[in-house]
Amino acid sequence: MDILVFGSNGQVATELKSLLPTARYLSRDEADLSNPEACAAAILALKPTAVINAAAYTAVDKAESDEDLATLINSNAPAAMAKACADLGIPFVHISTDYVFNGQGEAPFEPHAMTSPLGAYGRSKLKGEQGISLAGGAYAILRTSWVFSAHGNNFVKTMLRLSETREKLTVVADQIGGPTSARAIAKACVSIIDQLRSAPAKSGIYHFSGAPDISWADFAREIFAQAGRNIIVEDIPTTAFPTPAKRPANSRMDCSATSTIFGISRPDWKVDLSDVLKELEVTA
Repeated sequence: MDILVFGSNGQVATELKSLLPTARYLSRDEADLSNPEACAAAILALKPTAVINAAAYTAVDKAESDEDLATLINSNAPAAMAKACADLGIPFVHISTDYVFNGQGEAPFEPHAMTSPLGAYGRSKLKGEQGISLAGGAYAILRTSWVFSAHGNNFVKTMLRLSETREKLTVVADQIGGPTSARAIAKACVSIIDQLRSAPAKSGIYHFSGAPDISWADFAREIFAQAGRNIIVEDIPTTAFPTPAKRPANSRMDCSATSTIFGISRPDWKVDLSDVLKELEVTA
């Protein structure tokens, strides 16, 4: 077989299906990430030429009271996958997050900047990165942020849904990051896998997020502008919207190494947003 993808219905996995129609996609029923040994066994049994892990525990707030399960899925499982890939001598690509950082300051975080997660979700993802790095094979950890698409649950779809019944929305304005389309992430994963096959020395941790960086409130304004919806967006501070898990105030990421090493530039999220709205049949 060719490429094996963990994940079937998530945002990135859904986009990968159009790019890699012949790949094997393992759903939660076929590969339960709460059973890391079974995930590793699936790789060893199927013997793919490469593996992409597009599955994760993504309930950021729930992870605060469910850290053991989040760690099992986001740390133990990908580490086991990476070890199985190393044993087969095949590349492994794993999607991680800006939540491994504490979000302080205003400068973009470089891939090897000091990590200091604010919550359980970030801790679980960081442990996964560490396990993958120690597995000994060819790998790429792709940290990304603010993922959106026409599929699943995400900020774009939430804003559109709320705008159906409201004329005014309050949105956090003091968190800054790069919205990133799942399609762009999927394309990056495919390109990285192809390059790692012939150049395993490119292994490492990389950043990939949409440009330009923006606040959630301004992201919402662009969504409504492109959708042709006259919705007032009122800026509020993070303190006015308390959540169980703390969010990084600064999610800016330095993506220059991804461009230099893999030739993958930061995507224009405004263009990608337009494509997503067309797919959702939402137009101005």
